[in-house]
Amino acid sequence: MDKKTLNDWLSQRFWLVLRDEETLAPRFSLRVTRALGLVAASIVLIACFFIAGGFYQLIDYFKAKQSSQADLNRKILTLSMSIDSLAEAIQARDQYIDNLRNVLQGRPPLQPPATKPKESNITVQEVRQISPEDSAFRKQFELETLSLASRNEKQIRMSHTVLFPPLRGVLLGKFEPERRHFGIDIVARKNEPIKAIADGTVIIASWTQDSGYTIGIQHKNEMISFYKHNSTLLRKLGDVVKAGDVIAIIGNSGELTDGPHLHFELWLNGRPVNPENYIVF
Repeated sequence: MDKKTLNDWLSQRFWLVLRDEETLAPRFSLRVTRALGLVAASIVLIACFFIAGGFYQLIDYFKAKQSSQADLNRKILTLSMSIDSLAEAIQARDQYIDNLRNVLQGRPPLQPPATKPKESNITVQEVRQISPEDSAFRKQFELETLSLASRNEKQIRMSHTVLFPPLRGVLLGKFEPERRHFGIDIVARKNEPIKAIADGTVIIASWTQDSGYTIGIQHKNEMISFYKHNSTLLRKLGDVVKAGDVIAIIGNSGELTDGPHLHFELWLNGRPVNPENYIVF
């Protein structure tokens, strides 16, 4: 009885009529049953479900594409910064190699290119009108600028530990950079061993025409030590040494020498400094 009632309910027929809004004249009519209506509604729901799923998939696709583009932009930016850093590192390395070559050849280090000063529009009358306080301040500033290298050297010296003396002997040649003498000369007994002043790595161990058998050691804090005119080198390029290790034997090799001695140079941040300010000989 229930099944017949359900069948009758599903098979009950209706007219679906579409009329004109103004004249109410029928434009379209369709005879349907409840069963057909349920099927049509199910189809519409299923279609809406798939359309909604496709819509969300499309949103996810665009989000993924946008995220991928953002990742690509970040990678491009990182790569650009890496290229700039690499260019600066190559420039610094080239300057370091040029300075090192000048040290071995006895020439002064390269100076950074000087920039042309900007022309000032101030007149002579305006200069004369500068107050005494401003003049005193300018004079003090100029004195501080002239002593900047000396103060930086003192700060570096204070930050370093005590360095090991390379050789015990008599100091004859002083540090005189104005005469292109960038180190000190130490005279000692024949076959006296020469020692490393601190831990480091050998970056030069070769013969040069002017300095003879030369050995150079790279230490921490941008410090390099050079030992020239040796008779024998006991370390080779790339060796790691400790403070006090014997690295060479005193000699008289090279053209720029007038007797057995050690020419010792100490460089900080690419500039020669007076070894006597750092080592007790």
